[in-house]
Amino acid sequence: MPKVHDSPNAWIAEHIRRFEETAGRPRPGVNDLLLTTRGRRTGELRRTALVYARDGDRYVVAASNRGSDHHPAWYLNLLADPYVTVQVGAETFGARARPATADERPRQWRLMVSTMSEYAAYQQRITREIPVVLLERVQDLNGEPLGDGSAP
Repeated sequence: MPKVHDSPNAWIAEHIRRFEETAGRPRPGVNDLLLTTRGRRTGELRRTALVYARDGDRYVVAASNRGSDHHPAWYLNLLADPYVTVQVGAETFGARARPATADERPRQWRLMVSTMSEYAAYQQRITREIPVVLLERVQDLNGEPLGDGSAP
């Protein structure tokens, strides 16, 4: 199994540690997941913690970067390789990540703002549009979740 590198951001790395210690419930009342992407330049596996919402079978996350003027690295990574690993609670599965389309985004954005109201404030103070990302579960040809971020 390849080594997974946690976010270099100390707050996020601590959040990932708490996620693992609490079987995926580091903040009661908040839906958190771990997202592992493949680095677009290094090819190394990179893990971060994100707030999510559900839309049917899909998981929805926002690439807010806490209101920064630039996209988070995990978002740029999934644009280069959309096959990711997601951990929700104690369950880990392969997924295909994609930005919401222009038609999907307004509803998905409202869903994310209703999940975490800070997103609206983040969007107001920056010029870039915060991408909304849909994570759709995938399986390989044997019916097993993808584990290494590679395409099926």
